[in-house]
Amino acid sequence: MPHVIVKLWSGRSEQQKQKLADAVTKAVMESTGYGEESVSVSLEEFAPADWTEKVYKPGILAGPGKLYKRPGYTPR
Repeated sequence: MPHVIVKLWSGRSEQQKQKLADAVTKAVMESTGYGEESVSVSLEEFAPADWTEKVYKPGILAGPGKLYKRPGYTPR
């Protein structure tokens, strides 16, 4: 069962976060054939100042999974 974790900067409204979760759910369903009942999505919010140390370095540069889409930025 697909479980997707989205990490993003804090500051989005609950409506924006729900819209994102709905869009991710739809994309997973369309690309994998799973039904909505099989998909779960969680959002993890981080302060911009914490992004490099808490997300970029451990999750993107040295991530435990296979990175299929690299970001187009370099952190400061």
